[in-house]
Amino acid sequence: MSSDFDVVETTIDDIHAAYNADALTCRELVERYLARIDAYDAKGPALNSIITVNPHATERADELDAAFAEDGLVGPLHGIPFVVKDQVETADITTTFGSEAFADYQPATNATLITKLEDAGAVILAKTNLPDWATSWFGYSSVNGRTKNPYDVARDPGGSSSGTGAAVAANLGAVGIGEDTGGSIRLPSAYNNLFGIRVTPGLLSRNGMSPLVVSQDTPGPMARGAKELAVVLDVAVGYDETDEYTAVTELTDDAGSYTDQLDTDALSGARIGVLRDAFGAADDPDSGPVTALVDAAIETMREAGATIVDSVAIPNLDEHLDATSLYILQSKRDLNAFFAARDDAPVDSVAELYDSGQYHDILDLFIGIAEDGPDDPEAEPGYWKSVAAQLKFQRDVLNVYAENDLDVLLCPDAQVIPPTADAIEAGELDTLTFPTNTVLASQSGLCAVSVPAGLSPDGHPAGVELIGKPYDEATLLSLAYAFEQVADTREPPATAPPLDD
Repeated sequence: MSSDFDVVETTIDDIHAAYNADALTCRELVERYLARIDAYDAKGPALNSIITVNPHATERADELDAAFAEDGLVGPLHGIPFVVKDQVETADITTTFGSEAFADYQPATNATLITKLEDAGAVILAKTNLPDWATSWFGYSSVNGRTKNPYDVARDPGGSSSGTGAAVAANLGAVGIGEDTGGSIRLPSAYNNLFGIRVTPGLLSRNGMSPLVVSQDTPGPMARGAKELAVVLDVAVGYDETDEYTAVTELTDDAGSYTDQLDTDALSGARIGVLRDAFGAADDPDSGPVTALVDAAIETMREAGATIVDSVAIPNLDEHLDATSLYILQSKRDLNAFFAARDDAPVDSVAELYDSGQYHDILDLFIGIAEDGPDDPEAEPGYWKSVAAQLKFQRDVLNVYAENDLDVLLCPDAQVIPPTADAIEAGELDTLTFPTNTVLASQSGLCAVSVPAGLSPDGHPAGVELIGKPYDEATLLSLAYAFEQVADTREPPATAPPLDD
């Protein structure tokens, strides 16, 4: 192996520079990450973020090394090892969706997103843990058990992209893929000191991904730096005839490259509205550290030239959030349609999963969907009321931007530090009432990015959420990138230090 390339906190640019200097091969890089997975995920702190290591990863690396010897980098993700939430189908790797019922499920084809990543040169290194069917904020699955937070193994890494968050934070892969319905990219990004973006639904294909609420679902990248998010979006955004929601890309045909639009001075002159109603109490032991970190980040943005409008409010916010929640109303139908579209699926319905007990017993949302969710939500008047309420919610939020001439809104991703496993396992926390602010963007059809706010005095990560207007991902990415240049908030966890060669 190359003796002088350190994978800890490395970037896509670092990796490509090493390839171009003949200081590193893709096989060497893959083997380094596999060694870290063995040392820190299977052993050591036993983070348990990985469900399956790709058995073909080194073979793929050899193919890319051969292609590089002939023609150089094959694409913008050449030789970049990805860890991918096991909600995304991979034809050469089992895909479990976090469910013991699917422990041996082998999809027939790749998800569209996987094909796009591989066409750009990516290596799918491993598949990561998630709560069964992405139905929790907490990292427990029936197929793989509990994922630990690498910053404090007694605490949770956030969900539902739990494994991706923990793995990328611990440098078990270069970049990660998560999925976000209500905040499942942004919450684990916040709790693992990462950058993560939820795009406006439809910009990225969901073909080959299990759904939760189809109209809110979107995959997206999670990374240790903002530029990685932009590079992935440049590769992955686009129309897919197998996902009708991607027709919205017609609205962004002239958006250009997200990477090319990154601006180190984007904070200068930006108008940022602070949603104080979404902060926890400063004197509370769980929310106080988060509020302090986010306030410090706001001050950093102000010093970088941003105009901070502190504060703004969304009228009737709590009522909007209650009125627009679709999980119980819609998820059973969407999951049942996913099973029905797969002739080789080992179960036919949510009811079969529930009746057979094939789910983790802390998953209160899954239980609620199974017990109370209608098979046909369109026959329920309350369903249509909630669908219409999402449109009203978006209008009310957009009016806050217009009235205050804002570029983005700002709040903590979650009001509290990562919860302990003991509290989760004792049943003290409920998914639908957990104090995450991520549902705001999800249920109003907006895009949002999570930016690391740093670590509390006790070493617990928190995240700043920047909420953007629909299809304004370029602004979010530039603001995140500019913040990264002036704030030293990202640091790796002590539980996963560099390995000796």
